[in-house]
Amino acid sequence: MLDRYYYENSFSKFLSQSENEILGIIVKDNSFDSNYLQTEAWLDEITIMKDIVKNFAEGRIAFEYSIPRLGKRADVILVFHGIIFVLEFKVGKKDYLLSDIEQVWDYALDLKNFHEASHDKIIIPILVATEANARSYKFFPCNYDDKVYEPICSNKESLYSIINTLIADNKKSNCNDNLFDWANSRYSPTPTIIQAASALFNNHSVADITRTEASAENLIKTNHFILDVIEKSKQKKEKAICFVTGVPGAGKTLVGLQVAIEQLEKEDLAIYLSGNYPLVKVLTEALARDKKRKIEQETNKKYPITQARRDVLAFIQIIHHYRNYFLDILKYPFENNSLEVDESKIKKHIDDGYAAVEHVAIFDEAQRAWTQEQLSNWLKRKKHINNFQYSEPEFLIWSLDLRPDWAVIICLVGGGQEINTGEAGIKEWIRSLNERFPNWKIYISNQLTEKEYAEGKVKELLIDNKNVVENSALHLAVSMRSFRSEKLSNFVHELLDLNVLKARELYNDFNKIYPIVLTRSLDKAKKWLRKKARGSERYGMIVSSQAQRLKPLAIDVRQNPDTVHWFLDDINDIRSSLFLEDAATEFDIQGLELDWACVIWDGDFRYSKTGWKNYSFKNSKWQNINSEEHKMYQLNAYRVLLTRARQGMVIVVPDGSYEDLTRKHEYYDPTYEYLKQIGLEII
Repeated sequence: MLDRYYYENSFSKFLSQSENEILGIIVKDNSFDSNYLQTEAWLDEITIMKDIVKNFAEGRIAFEYSIPRLGKRADVILVFHGIIFVLEFKVGKKDYLLSDIEQVWDYALDLKNFHEASHDKIIIPILVATEANARSYKFFPCNYDDKVYEPICSNKESLYSIINTLIADNKKSNCNDNLFDWANSRYSPTPTIIQAASALFNNHSVADITRTEASAENLIKTNHFILDVIEKSKQKKEKAICFVTGVPGAGKTLVGLQVAIEQLEKEDLAIYLSGNYPLVKVLTEALARDKKRKIEQETNKKYPITQARRDVLAFIQIIHHYRNYFLDILKYPFENNSLEVDESKIKKHIDDGYAAVEHVAIFDEAQRAWTQEQLSNWLKRKKHINNFQYSEPEFLIWSLDLRPDWAVIICLVGGGQEINTGEAGIKEWIRSLNERFPNWKIYISNQLTEKEYAEGKVKELLIDNKNVVENSALHLAVSMRSFRSEKLSNFVHELLDLNVLKARELYNDFNKIYPIVLTRSLDKAKKWLRKKARGSERYGMIVSSQAQRLKPLAIDVRQNPDTVHWFLDDINDIRSSLFLEDAATEFDIQGLELDWACVIWDGDFRYSKTGWKNYSFKNSKWQNINSEEHKMYQLNAYRVLLTRARQGMVIVVPDGSYEDLTRKHEYYDPTYEYLKQIGLEII
C-alpha cells in the first residue's frame, strides 16, 4: 500500500526547512528509483512553492499526494483559507496541453467526490507549465454547484498572482477550519473496474479503492476468507471451491483481481478468467498501457506495449483460451465418455503433473459457463469433436482436479444477469461437484440459496453433500458502483417491474445527486452528456443488441465497436465512446461502466399496460418474441444498460414515424409516456 503523500507539513515548517532537506524526505518516501530529471523537477517545485507560501498565513502543503482511484499522485496540494489548490507541474514545458489540463481536473474532481474532508471545500485545479507564456484571466465565481473550478493555466511567474486573486475572490467562502488533518482524512472512492484494476496493479489495496468503510470492510473480509481457504487447502493438500455472491456493483470482479494479483509473486499462482471478452480485452489493454507508462516514467526508457500485454496476461485471460488448452491435450476419440490426457501432446511435469501451473483459478461470472449441449455443439462445429459429454463447469473443475496436490476454484456469481443462450447457471457447477468430484470442499455464501441462483434450489441440490461450509463472508452486500446513488439498482428493478409509484419514490429520492433525464432528441442527449462530463469522465451511447431500427439515427447495432478504443481512447479518436458515433450493446458493456450514459430505447422492448412486449426485427418487420427465456434475456439486457452509468444518464425514446412502418409512433410513445409518468425530467 502506497503512502498518502511523500511530504506534508505546515507552511511555516516547510519554509524553515532547506530545499535539500525537503527533497531528501520526498526521495526517501518515493518507493521507486528517482531519476535525475524527476529529482530536478522536485527541486524546482520546492523552490517555486517556497516563493509562493511565504506570502501567506498558515496553511498546509503536500507533495506527491496519492489519488488511489486513479492510481496517480498530484504534484502539490495547498490547503488554506478553506480552499484546496491542486497543482500539477510540468517543469520546463512551454505549452498547456489538453491532456495535462484534464489530468489536474481529474485530481480535483476525485478529491471532491471521494475525499471526506474535501466534500464541502472549494477546490481549484491549476496546471503550472513553468516556461509557458502567461495567460490573462478575468476570474469569475465557480460555474459548478460542487465548488470545483475549471482548471486554470499558469506559468511559474504568474502562479502567486493567480492564487492571491482567487483567495480574494473567495473571501466570503474563506473559513478558519482546522485543516491540520486534511491530508489524512478518510478516502472513500468508488472506482470503475478499469481504474480499480489499474490501482491494484500499481500496489494499492482494496481498502484504498473502495467507496465507503462498509464496502472496504466487506471486500477485505471476503478477500481474507478466500485467502484463508487457499492457505488451508495448500497445507492440507485439499481441493476446494468458493462461490462468491454479491449485489450488483459490489465488487466481485475486484475481489477476483485482488486474489490473482496477491498470488502473482507466490509459487502457487492464480489466474483470473472471464468469458466476458470485452471486459478482459479492455482490462488487459488498460493495465498494459498503465504498466508501459509507469515503467517509462520511472526508467526514462521505452517499454514495448507488447511486453506489457504479456505481463498482464500472466494473471488475466479469456476463459475460453484456458479451456481450449485442456481440450487440445485430450486423447480422442473418447473411451466410455471419460477424459484422458494424451501423453503424446504434453509432457508430465514432476510437480504439476498434466495440470496448468496455477493452483488457483478465479472464474468471473461463473453462472455464464456453458451447458453440456452448448459446449458439445460448439466443439462439433468448430473443432470437429463429436459426443462431448461434459458441461463447461464440469470440464473446468476437471482441469484443476488434474493437480496432484491441491487446487482452489473461486466462482464469482451474479444473479439475474443471464443475457445469453446456453448458460449453465450455478446448478451445473453443483451437479458436477456432487456427481464427479465428491471430495472437493464447497464454500458457499449464505445468499447462494436465494431464488436468483439456480431457481432457489441450491440447498436442495447440496443437501446430501457433507463437504459444504456456508459463510456470510462470501457475500458482498454493499454496492460500490455508483458513488452518487446506491438506490439506482432498486430503481431500475422497480422500473422494469412496472411499479410506477415505487420507481417514482426512489427517483425523487436520488435525482438531485444522480440525474436521470428523458428526451426524444438524440442531439439534445449528446449535448447533455458533453455538458455534464468534466476532465476525463467517460460518456457514451448504449443500446440493446435487438435495437435494429435506430439506423435512421445513424446507429447500427450490427457494427460492433472496438471496445478497447471505445472505452480507453480520448475524444480525438472517432472510435472512442466520447466521439458519440458508435454505440455499445449490453454484450460490449457488461461488467464495465461509464460515468455518464445515453441509453437509446428502441421498439424491441415496448411498454404496455399489460406488461412489456418483446420483439426482434427480422428481414423487414418486427416479430413477437414468444420464448420466456429470450424474454428474460431482453429484460436483463435493459437492466444492464440502465445500470452502467456511475453519475447519471439520459434516456432517449425516439419519435415515431408516419412514413416508416417499422418505426410507428405506437412502438415508442407508450414507453416514453411510461418513463415520463415515473417523473423523469424532460429535456
